[in-house]
Amino acid sequence: MSSRESIGELLARATEPTFSFEFFPPKDEAGQQMLTRTIADLEELRPDWVSVTYGANGSSRQRTLDATMSILASTDFRVVGHITCTGQTVGELSQAIDAYGEAGVTNILAIRGDMPGGARVPWEPHPGGLRNATELVELIASRGDFTIGVGAFPDGHSTSTPELDAQILLGKQRAGASFAVTQLFFDLGHYFELVGRARSAGCTLPIVPGIMPVTSVKQLGRFAELSGADIPAKVAERLLGVADDPAQVRETGAQIAAELCDRLLAGKAPGLHFYTQNRSRATREILAKLRDVHRPDRW
Repeated sequence: MSSRESIGELLARATEPTFSFEFFPPKDEAGQQMLTRTIADLEELRPDWVSVTYGANGSSRQRTLDATMSILASTDFRVVGHITCTGQTVGELSQAIDAYGEAGVTNILAIRGDMPGGARVPWEPHPGGLRNATELVELIASRGDFTIGVGAFPDGHSTSTPELDAQILLGKQRAGASFAVTQLFFDLGHYFELVGRARSAGCTLPIVPGIMPVTSVKQLGRFAELSGADIPAKVAERLLGVADDPAQVRETGAQIAAELCDRLLAGKAPGLHFYTQNRSRATREILAKLRDVHRPDRW
C-alpha cells in the first residue's frame, strides 16, 4: 500500500481489515534503543500505519515530533502524527501542526487530551487555547491538506453520556475528520454499541478499535485510572489467577486480547490498532494467532 494514500482513503477502499501500531516517544537513550528494536521487529509485518503519542497535556510535544521524524526517515511506514489541545495555546498548536506538514506528515490524530492527573480529573481549557477536540479538528483543517482522525470511547467518557458522545463524534466528522480510533477497552459489546450509536446519529466515520494487551497485573489499575477503561470481572479474574507468574500474566493478557480481536474481526470491525507500549512481542503473538484463524492475504 502506498504511504502517500491517506488513512481515510485507505479505510474507505480496504477489502480486508487494517492493522496499525502506536508508540510513545522515548524519554532517554535506553528508551530510544527499545523503540528502535521494536520498530525493527514490527517492520516486517508491514502495518498500514503507525503513530506516536503526543502526551495528554502536550508535555512530550518535542519528543513526539522527534520520534515521528525519526520513523519517517528510517522506515517506509505511513505515519500518523498525534496532537492534543490540553495545556497549549492556539499558537503552540498551530506551530506543531505546521511542523508536521513541513515534515510531510499529512495524517494527524486530533485528541482533546486529559489533565495531568488522568481522565477522571475535570478538564480545563488553556486560557489561550481551544475548548475541545472538535475545535482542534477545525484548526488542523484550516492549516493544510491533512487527513484527520479523532478519538472515540467505547467505555464512555466521564464528563459525557453515550448519546452525547455520538453527537460529538458526528460533530468531529462535520468539522473535517475522516476516521476514528477508540480508546483501549476490554468489553466487546461496548465497541459495537458505540458504533451503533454513531451510525444512528448519522456519523459514518470508520471506527477502528484500539487494543492494549495486558502484560502485568499492575496495569489493570493504571488502565482504569488513566484511561477510564472498564475492566470486566472475567478479565480481572483471569489475570489475577496467574498474578504470581509474570510469564503467565503476559501470555494470558495476549490471549485475552487475541480473543477480543477475533470477535471484533468476526463482527466486521474495519481494523485493529495496537497500543504496543513500545514492545513488539505481545503484538506479534496476537497477530500470529489471528492470522491462523482469519487468514487475510496481506497478514
